[in-house]
Amino acid sequence: MHPPLTLHRNPMCAEIIEEFQKCHLEHPIAKFFGECTELKIKLDRCFQQEKALKRKANFEQSKKLKERLQALRKETAESDS
Repeated sequence: MHPPLTLHRNPMCAEIIEEFQKCHLEHPIAKFFGECTELKIKLDRCFQQEKALKRKANFEQSKKLKERLQALRKETAESDS
């Protein structure tokens, strides 16, 4: 199963999404017998890569936020003393 195939949410995979949707439209019955399987595999790999990039970016952002919060806590602890 894959996430919803919206181009704006998955810009890295837009080309593969379009090919996959086109394959499903051109082969309404054959899609059930593996006609579009190669594109599905490419799409899954692309989603994995995209997710890994997003995960890395979110982790970096959370590290920065944690550092800022620690600095603020330290600052307020020093000012209270």
